[in-house]
Amino acid sequence: RRAQAVFIPTVHLHMTAATMQVSQKDFEKAQEQLKLLKTDPGNETKLKLYALFKQATEGPCNAPKPGMLDFVKKAKWDAWNSLGNLSQDDARQKYAELVASLVSGEPAVQKEEVSPEEGRHDGYETIIVTTKNKITKIMFNRPDRKNAINHKMYREIIKALQEAGKDDSTIAVITGNGDYYSSGNDLNNFTNVQPGEMKKMADDGAALLKEFVGQFIDFPKPLIAVVNGPAIGITVTVLGLCDVIYASDRATFHSPFSQLGQSPEGCSSYLFPKIMGFAKANEFLLFNKKLTAAEACAQGLVTEVFPESTFQKEVWARLEAYANLPKNSLAVSKQLLRSIEKEKLHAVNSKECEVLKERWLSDECINAIVSFFQKKAKL
Repeated sequence: RRAQAVFIPTVHLHMTAATMQVSQKDFEKAQEQLKLLKTDPGNETKLKLYALFKQATEGPCNAPKPGMLDFVKKAKWDAWNSLGNLSQDDARQKYAELVASLVSGEPAVQKEEVSPEEGRHDGYETIIVTTKNKITKIMFNRPDRKNAINHKMYREIIKALQEAGKDDSTIAVITGNGDYYSSGNDLNNFTNVQPGEMKKMADDGAALLKEFVGQFIDFPKPLIAVVNGPAIGITVTVLGLCDVIYASDRATFHSPFSQLGQSPEGCSSYLFPKIMGFAKANEFLLFNKKLTAAEACAQGLVTEVFPESTFQKEVWARLEAYANLPKNSLAVSKQLLRSIEKEKLHAVNSKECEVLKERWLSDECINAIVSFFQKKAKL
């Protein structure tokens, strides 16, 4: 009986060793496959991968907890620490499985390819700019990140608007690639900022935002937003500076400023009460009310809503008709309409950016952003 209790067949030992070898090979192969991914898997998945890699190579979390302001390191530490006593073998296995799922799902999101004859503009990485049929189209092109706007994308949109304002097109159109119009400001813009660099980050961010919004205020031609999906934050507030907004019926509109300890921008503090009325604007800007496309249209923010099934066909047929109207007449009329309040809009933009700069440096805003990243870090 004792002999049976301790007896383990030799073949079982061989199988266990072989399984461990395969697991290690899979782990190493997964690391190589990860480098070849074409799309960004997103913050939450990257945190899982980081945590599993650390657990697989070093075991349970043994690093000191980072400071509160070091958002990225703290999120990584929380992710690793949350794995507890998960074994290194299991961590390797889970890492390999997660990478395999990312590789198999890669074709699900692909960036739109634009053929040369469509007049694609060179020199852009985060947006696609084309000119065709007298229309310059500026398309947000980070579909794997829900078209979130990072610093590079801010600068590229500024450049694209400057060029579109001077080219031979009659109108300009802004839209998004993929399921989202845009998820707004990429909160990674706030990461990797050391406590001593906070003021510089706020100054630089406010200057960039002021220039960005200023391009919308000064844009000399009709500017049309084609909102193909959910729109959040800055990409909603600047809609008030566009001339026409067409939306798919699956679009939503949300500006969660107070949720993140921040304040309105894009001249929305002035324009939205005029567009929507004070009561509706207050609910939207103060209390994070999310609007459906139909609600946004009823409140005057959106010009017209189209069924998703016919959205692109109907809207682009209409835009091509607009583009065949007399170019100079449209530009002069647009500038006349805007000139009445242009000075006021620039003053509002400056004030909003100053207030936002103070917000970004406040404990309330920092704590709100830390809380956001903590929620994202949960596995």
